Amino acid sequence: MQDKLTYRDAGVDIDAGNAAVERIKGLVTRTHTPAVLAGLGGFGGLYGLDVKGMEEPVLVSGTDGVGTKIKIAMLMNCHHTVGIDLVAMCVNDILAQGARPLFFLDYIAVNKVVPEQIEALVSGVVEGCEQAGCALIGGETAEMSDLYHPGEYDMAGFVVGMVDRKKMITGEEVQAGDLLLGLPSSGIHSNGFTLARKVFMQEESNLSQILPGEEKTIGELLLAPTRIYVKPVLALLDRFKIGGIAHITGGGLLENVPRVFGKDLQALIYEDSWPRPAIFSYIENAGVEKMEMYRTFNQGIGLVLVVKPEEQSEIQEMLKEMNEESFLIGEIVQRKEGEAGCVIRSV
Repeated sequence: MQDKLTYRDAGVDIDAGNAAVERIKGLVTRTHTPAVLAGLGGFGGLYGLDVKGMEEPVLVSGTDGVGTKIKIAMLMNCHHTVGIDLVAMCVNDILAQGARPLFFLDYIAVNKVVPEQIEALVSGVVEGCEQAGCALIGGETAEMSDLYHPGEYDMAGFVVGMVDRKKMITGEEVQAGDLLLGLPSSGIHSNGFTLARKVFMQEESNLSQILPGEEKTIGELLLAPTRIYVKPVLALLDRFKIGGIAHITGGGLLENVPRVFGKDLQALIYEDSWPRPAIFSYIENAGVEKMEMYRTFNQGIGLVLVVKPEEQSEIQEMLKEMNEESFLIGEIVQRKEGEAGCVIRSV
């Protein structure tokens, strides 16, 4: 008699999926607080909102992925950091509106469930949630051998945060004369990798090379996790009124900074007013035009704060006390008709 077909025969191993869940349970509970009302295994994550002290609580949500940075992780067989990127891309976005991240969920799609690989991926998500101060309350793993080649996977993340409406950062109070403070990135973060890979990946062996003046390999530099700015910026927001916050992701400085103020204003960015990591200079020297660099990459600045001139020194001093670097990288001016929302100016 012909053997009966199983789900495993078709490409989905339920036992491997269950083994992966068992591996990550302990990791996930590290992020839980008393607000988390249920562990893994339910049909939905449960989170009890605490709105004490808020006049009008507003939920703020965000979702994102890691992009083709994942291809570098797969080539290097290094899977424990891209989960940090996943969390960072989501929580930094809602931070730009003043929201405190509450809880996070992830989605991991793979060719084949390898419990050790899933554990490594989720360990990064857990690390990111701990850095952001939010709880990982659920997730999903999908085994799809018909869609992904062997060894391939992709990740998506979803965050929900909360802010009191009166403390939301809307950009409405930004005006000419305000200053731009830049918080440094850890490198390329998680955007522009399609172009970066075109520059660096002529040969897979290039990932093991070391750039002049660097100690880490190209692969290690590319995989440096996206910085999570939540805790220092929330501390600032407890003391200061920040007019606008721009998370520098796809679109770079040129497109992200103007998102936080009106069309009658312009951001002047002072070129060379902060130290630019060598990896960006290498990419530019490989033949990428300067303005394309500013439109594609963060250029060493991961977050931009719009602050009042009279508070600049205090804000930078507080950041310094938290061991956070910051740089005065520009100012807000009136925009003339026909001009762009962000201009890079040599000084």
